[in-house]
Amino acid sequence: MKSSLTVGLAQIAPVFLDKEKTLAKIEATIIDASEQDVALLVFGEALLPGYPFWLALTQASEFNNSVQKEIHAHYAMNSVVIENGDLQGVCNLAKQYKIAMYIGVIERPMDRGGHSLYASLIYISEEGNIQSVHRKLQPTYEERLSWSPGDGNGLQVHELPPFTVGGLNCWENWMPLPRAALYGQGENLHVAVWPGSDFNTKDITRFIARESRSYVLSVSSVLKLSDIPQDFPNRAAIFGSLKTPLANGGSCIAGPDGEWIVSPVIDKEELITATLDFNEVLKERQNFDPVGHYARPDVTRLYVNRERQSTIQLDKE
Repeated sequence: MKSSLTVGLAQIAPVFLDKEKTLAKIEATIIDASEQDVALLVFGEALLPGYPFWLALTQASEFNNSVQKEIHAHYAMNSVVIENGDLQGVCNLAKQYKIAMYIGVIERPMDRGGHSLYASLIYISEEGNIQSVHRKLQPTYEERLSWSPGDGNGLQVHELPPFTVGGLNCWENWMPLPRAALYGQGENLHVAVWPGSDFNTKDITRFIARESRSYVLSVSSVLKLSDIPQDFPNRAAIFGSLKTPLANGGSCIAGPDGEWIVSPVIDKEELITATLDFNEVLKERQNFDPVGHYARPDVTRLYVNRERQSTIQLDKE
């Protein structure tokens, strides 16, 4: 049995809210990762086609605001419809190069009517198959003006020898019970995806690693004004001549002892790689295992509902 795995953290910028051009950039990154023998490649939260940064810069909660409606429609048109094959090119490359991956997308799912948007973390196997779609359980603060709340269907782990991998979106990583749901299924390599800030990643990455005695990959995007296309609706009115980055990255890796393997990488696009040794997980589980010898299921247990939620249930014809 192999004892190590090479991982890649794709800290890149989207071509903001342009699905096709961002997909092309993602696919180019997959090819780059294959040349570095990456076996697990991770992209940040909502990278495809981008995070809704405009919500914090505008009167986003103003009811029936025509500008917000125009931007939202543009966002929806560039979101991912899995049923339409939007990720087929990515899946084909995953199969071609034998790379498993997590990718953060804005999903417009047909099983919820095909109009509302969800921040989804998608796992694609090294055979090129979509194995789980985790819709963010609770959009954070202003995100609720754009994204819908998800369900527990995607609280799944996947075997990627020698590891068992699982992942959560952004502030879901602060939610103790979803973390515990993944730990309880044997997770020992945790993926945390973020829109892009070392403010988010610099503390919790090491904390989760120490709590779970697992490797933790925090993966973020970067974004500056020049990444926003000139034809973005109301670009000048919203972003003006912004000097500071909207997202500064902060991607990093912590080991099962909670110490840095790669400290947060700031303000640059980079494919960050590292080779992880599974034996380090076993060493740290010797004195603490949160769902094994240090658990008391006779006292506390977690119930997880993994049913995919939908408005209707159609009878079979």
